[in-house]
Amino acid sequence: MKSMVLYVTCSNEQEARSIGQILLKERLVACVNILPAIQSLYWWNDGIQEDSETAFFAKTTDKNIDAAIALIKASHSYDCPCIVTLPIEKGNPDFLEWIKEQTTKPHDNE
Repeated sequence: MKSMVLYVTCSNEQEARSIGQILLKERLVACVNILPAIQSLYWWNDGIQEDSETAFFAKTTDKNIDAAIALIKASHSYDCPCIVTLPIEKGNPDFLEWIKEQTTKPHDNE
């Protein structure tokens, strides 16, 4: 099982928090770090756009990536949300093991 990072941009902090909570409750990720108030420049509708957005990083494993992407897309307000994955090549072995443990535990009955 390989550790991965999901990088996602959202319209605001509330949306990022909401999606992060869903990912955590489903045990698809072990941790979410929200970065509020980033400035984004991008092409959309044949023009360069400038917006304030919120981004988040979520730590997970490769076995959860497809389900996490599907959940994010279903929960997201954008037509074409930025959802990318990055492999974790190296890191604190204890932390990487923690990611695996947290994403393989049974769902909480909340």
